[in-house]
Amino acid sequence: MLVPETYGAALCLMILTMLCWGSWANTLKLCPKYRFQLFYWDYCIGMALGAVFWGLTAGSMGHAGVPFLADVRQMAAGPMLDAMIGGAIFNVANLLLVAAIDVAGLAVAFPVGIGLALVIGAISNYVIKPVGNPLLLFGGVALVVVAIVLDAAAYRAREGTAKAATARGIVISLACGVLMGCFYPFVARALNGDGQGHAPGPYAVTLFFMAGLLISCVPANLLLMKKPLDGSAPVDGADYGRAPMSWHLAGALGGAIWCTGGVANFLASGAHLVGPAVSYSIGQGATMVSACWGVFVWREFAGASRKASMFLVLMFLFFVVGLGAVALAPLN
Repeated sequence: MLVPETYGAALCLMILTMLCWGSWANTLKLCPKYRFQLFYWDYCIGMALGAVFWGLTAGSMGHAGVPFLADVRQMAAGPMLDAMIGGAIFNVANLLLVAAIDVAGLAVAFPVGIGLALVIGAISNYVIKPVGNPLLLFGGVALVVVAIVLDAAAYRAREGTAKAATARGIVISLACGVLMGCFYPFVARALNGDGQGHAPGPYAVTLFFMAGLLISCVPANLLLMKKPLDGSAPVDGADYGRAPMSWHLAGALGGAIWCTGGVANFLASGAHLVGPAVSYSIGQGATMVSACWGVFVWREFAGASRKASMFLVLMFLFFVVGLGAVALAPLN
């Protein structure tokens, strides 16, 4: 299988993760008036297909490690279960993030949900595998959290009137943040193997991660269809069949893009030079990539106030410095 053999290659994979995780949501814009719960079915299918594609291609090429199919067959029960639990936790966290944005708005969901996830994820992953300079790592994480808060402040300034931070919105954001920060340690533990020298490759871990995601998606998404957390009307499942094929393809494409970033992240995390804390932290910079799409492509801040523009400039400054510190952590 193809794996990174230098820090430069691992860093490129982490940047690819950030780009993919920050870009997949653009496919939602290709499906106007399509309820997210319906879009999510195709999104999950695309993620699973992406895991199979990368396993049968990059995971079956090269001379490092065990080829994908052989690796899947010999994967121990412990790492397999860890990967599936990680996928299930991520799935619920991802659904809660969307619900938190609907209920409380970006100004609450981002700093509370994603900020909390970044802090929990960085600390827990570092405990599992302490790779990198802790001062640079956690200093960089703190700067990225500040950038996320500034991003939320920019949206609040643009909107003029923010959604009320109801107790329900804050609780959903907190739950999202805790779960989003807790899924990756299971992935890291799966990559470490069974403790007896039998460590599965990132491609096999990705496959079982997606299996856990698919299994958990059925009850979780059906529940959100019946009782959306934003208080809107229940989602009619028949609308899924009435949706244009282009919408289904867009959802699958979004899932495939996230999966590509996931494979890249797991590959970087498995590299001894990087470790899960650094890989996860840089991957969570996807929030800033998403902000770039909104600012420069979708022109979400066209005509925004000077205050909003100032927050955006500060956001990018803190993000670049923080990301640079995290990227340098493994070299010190």
